Amino acid sequence: MTTTAALRLEEITPENLKAALGVRVRPDQEFAVAPVANSLAEAYVRPDSAWPRLIMDGDRAVGFLMAFLDIDWHEDGGSVIRSGLWRLNIAAEEQGRGYGRFAVESVAEELHRRGTRELYVTWHPGDHGPEDFYLTLGFRRTGEITEGETVGVLDLN
Repeated sequence: MTTTAALRLEEITPENLKAALGVRVRPDQEFAVAPVANSLAEAYVRPDSAWPRLIMDGDRAVGFLMAFLDIDWHEDGGSVIRSGLWRLNIAAEEQGRGYGRFAVESVAEELHRRGTRELYVTWHPGDHGPEDFYLTLGFRRTGEITEGETVGVLDLN
């Protein structure tokens, strides 16, 4: 695990775009998360709800995250406004060093700062998926399934 003093989130800029696009998860995890390029395209067309950030350790790009802010989440015929973690890509060679935890905690801090009470996330169930990671961080399953993914929530109070 690295020291948190060197860890930070950076907005995606022309200067760090290439580093962001270079973040790749392990091949056995590719089923569970879209490539960074897809996330950046989605952020481009949803600028009011997407919050993409590069995860940096010193001068090294070690991951990418994208939060969703105040989206209309359709549930049982109705809708609610939710925010949470949309994407989390930790570079294959950087996994197991605490960067994922740092990313989730950073999103939780940002959402809490904005007055949000809950952080939502979805994950693909199965081998090599992130379910154990999210449950270890305190997320609980809501019982919902969306687009084949398990929905989890973390209380920010």
